[in-house]
Amino acid sequence: MKAFRVVGTFNDARQEKGKQPFDIEIADVSAEAAKEQTLSTLGSRHKLKRWEIQIAEVTEIADADITNHLVKYKVTGE
Repeated sequence: MKAFRVVGTFNDARQEKGKQPFDIEIADVSAEAAKEQTLSTLGSRHKLKRWEIQIAEVTEIADADITNHLVKYKVTGE
């Protein structure tokens, strides 16, 4: 598994500007799979449709730069 950082925004009707930024760390096998998992997770948590989520970038991150404990465990086993 590899660690990815997914950055983007989603539509949020409760906010004045209507956009909520997000930055999520995901452990998955590829960047495309990390993108799909992000869409699924945000859709489930915030009751969003896929078209309401705009992903700006998906980048692979080094093991030392991982801050999420669950992602670090999945990637390194520590």
